[in-house]
Amino acid sequence: QVQLVESGGGSVQAGGSLRLSCASSGYTVNTYLMAWFRQSPGKEREGVAVNSRFGRLRYADSVKGRFTISRDNAKNTLYLQMNNLQPEDSAMYYCAADRSENGYYNLAQRNFSAWGQGTQVTVSS
Repeated sequence: QVQLVESGGGSVQAGGSLRLSCASSGYTVNTYLMAWFRQSPGKEREGVAVNSRFGRLRYADSVKGRFTISRDNAKNTLYLQMNNLQPEDSAMYYCAADRSENGYYNLAQRNFSAWGQGTQVTVSS
C-alpha cells in the first residue's frame, strides 16, 4: 500500500524559501512518477512540478526558475525547494505518485493514483 506524507509547510514572507518533503512508504520512489500539486481555496488543484522515473523534470510556468523538484531514492523521499515565494504561491501542497508516466505528459490530477494529506504554505506580502 502506497503512503505519502508531506511536511515542511509553513508561513513565510514574500521572497522567502521553504522546502517541502514527501516521505513515501509501501514502494520505492524510483519506480514511480512523482509530482507536487497545489490547491487554493476556490480553485482547482494544479500541477506544480513532476519528476519521472527516468529523471525527467517538468514545471508549471508559474514556478519555473523558482521551484526545484528532486528525489532522494535512498531516503525514499521527494522534495520541492521553493525560492522567492510570492503570495500567489499560498496553497495546500500535495505530493502525488503513479506507476504510469502519463502524468509527466499531462500533469493532471486524474493521472495520479496516490496522494498525501497535504501541507499548508502561506506567503505574506
